[in-house]
Amino acid sequence: MPPPGRYPQVAMVGGGQLARMTHQAAIALGQRLRVLAADADEPAAQVSPDVVIGSHTDLDALRRVAAGATVLTFDHEHVSGELLEKLIAEGVNVAPPPAALLHAQDKLVMRRKLAALGAPIPRFIAIEGPEDVAAVDDFAALTGGPMVIKAARGGYDGRGVSIVDDAAQARAAVADYLAAGVAVLAEERVSMRRELSALVARSPFGQGAAWPVVETVQEDGICVTVIAPAPDLSDESAAVAQHLALRLADELGVVGVLAVELFETMDGELLVNELAMRPHNSGHWTMDGAATSQFEQHLRAVLDYPLGDTSPVVPVTVMANVLGAPEPPAMTMDERLHHLFARYPDARVHLYGKDERPGRKIGHINLLGDASTASAKLRERAESAAHWLSHGEWSDGWNPHE
Repeated sequence: MPPPGRYPQVAMVGGGQLARMTHQAAIALGQRLRVLAADADEPAAQVSPDVVIGSHTDLDALRRVAAGATVLTFDHEHVSGELLEKLIAEGVNVAPPPAALLHAQDKLVMRRKLAALGAPIPRFIAIEGPEDVAAVDDFAALTGGPMVIKAARGGYDGRGVSIVDDAAQARAAVADYLAAGVAVLAEERVSMRRELSALVARSPFGQGAAWPVVETVQEDGICVTVIAPAPDLSDESAAVAQHLALRLADELGVVGVLAVELFETMDGELLVNELAMRPHNSGHWTMDGAATSQFEQHLRAVLDYPLGDTSPVVPVTVMANVLGAPEPPAMTMDERLHHLFARYPDARVHLYGKDERPGRKIGHINLLGDASTASAKLRERAESAAHWLSHGEWSDGWNPHE
């Protein structure tokens, strides 16, 4: 164990896969990431020697993980701002600060702030109580009917989101949320070509860095594939997205990595969908495809180190998420890895140490392509590899013995 004080101590709230991969980056920087995990079997707790077991809702647990740390950061956005303010009053350095983090915790706060900043966003209305429900009919008339109802807090990976076709369905969805005590917002359903993500980082000193804008492919509200850089995105649109993300990081006071999820409309307009103030699924490709991964960059940013080079190391990288199959395969993951590497020796596999459950993110695979590689072909290979690891069967029927 390094002598105390030789290296800065970074503490991270949350023991999930983001903390696990941040720990991997910390090792190269001579650090031991301290994590607050709910239990000893969480992904980061399996690999970090410095673990505090406790809840992010428990002030004492937060104090224990922050004790003596240079900075406290997050692998999820669910920590109460009130608790974080208490830590700050006690001298804890929190990054991103709670005033910034709030915009990733509360979608209504985020939408209102983005509107005030003049950022491009879908049209929306707030529904914070029964008195606001009547506005749904007027909003449906304004937007044409189809809309998305979102819980203001707590939703992720498609949870807390309802897709509705008309005002009647919207009122029913709103009533369900309000009955559960959850404020919502109604957004117009954007006619879009695809979803994009602009990933940036910002240091306390104000230095910013941006990776190439990527295309994200969603199924049932869960990201399944990321293509870096986004195919057929004009240099002008990419620059607009990067500059927007950097401006938002600065305006909101973000410290660390910020993911700005975007809709690209059919006419090429870019609209902000969501914000995440931590390493993000859309940035997992950077572990193998960029000069500096998002995990190392997050550490650099929260420690106020000079930020790293964000250039891609190959012309195209595709990341495919490994999601738990409806029925876990009889074949062990170790056996599946043997077969995967036999077919795709160039696959960069990142598994999270999670039990397999339907739809659960248990890992991801990165495949890198050279100048002669078509992104569509690389995507096909990456998705084939991820399907194999999930299901223990090749989607194209490939048989190594034939």
